[in-house]
Amino acid sequence: MTRIAVAWALGRMGTTIGRIVNEAPDLELVGGVDLAEGTLFGEEVVPAARIDAFLKEKRPDILIDFTVAAAAVENIKAAAGNNVALVVGTTGFSPEQREVIRGAVEGNVPAVISSNFSVGVNIFWKLVREAARQLGDYDIEVTEAHHRYKKDAPSGTAKTILEILDQELGNREKVYGRVGLAERKEGEIGVHAIRGGDIVGDHSVLFAGNFECIEISHRAYDRAVFAQGAVRAARWVVGKEPRIYSMQEVLGL
Repeated sequence: MTRIAVAWALGRMGTTIGRIVNEAPDLELVGGVDLAEGTLFGEEVVPAARIDAFLKEKRPDILIDFTVAAAAVENIKAAAGNNVALVVGTTGFSPEQREVIRGAVEGNVPAVISSNFSVGVNIFWKLVREAARQLGDYDIEVTEAHHRYKKDAPSGTAKTILEILDQELGNREKVYGRVGLAERKEGEIGVHAIRGGDIVGDHSVLFAGNFECIEISHRAYDRAVFAQGAVRAARWVVGKEPRIYSMQEVLGL
């Protein structure tokens, strides 16, 4: 049995992950951490300030973290310090925070870190990469939409899209929204973030030529797709060499 703990265990993603783990015959839920005490499907949830003691007592094999950047950095350091493997879906890390994470993980524990654990999104990224290779002379616009409570913009998934485009096309100017006199410049990439309602996660990339448009898009209808992907990554990462892995490696893409 693979023992799994959940960070932000009482939030929407945490409870979804907890339910999937609790129902899986090959996994054991050992509780988690959150802002306050509670229970997750009968297992103890302690305040995040006590994560080190929690990990030492419960001895999970894996910590799954979908929190916020500052909290995730501390959770990752605590997990790595207690030889607990990681699955991290938190987004919004600064370059400095990414370096701290890399220093904590590399050589210590295996960790799957991705801005999106949906299988469909990972296929979507692959399609965007191929389209960029073939349509680099088209105008490109990236649009993402999420629920009203999402803190970072653009989303981590959209940032990954932009990284893919830069890898294939070189670093191009990014224009975040347009207002007033905003004529498109040659080679720029437009980026647009929408926030409202309970939108789980929509992403699209438009390649617009003079006589045709190609749009590649992905829409998530339930955050369970992210939770299922994270649990899939948790099963995969057990026993791997201590370094950072991508979800694309989990899926063999």
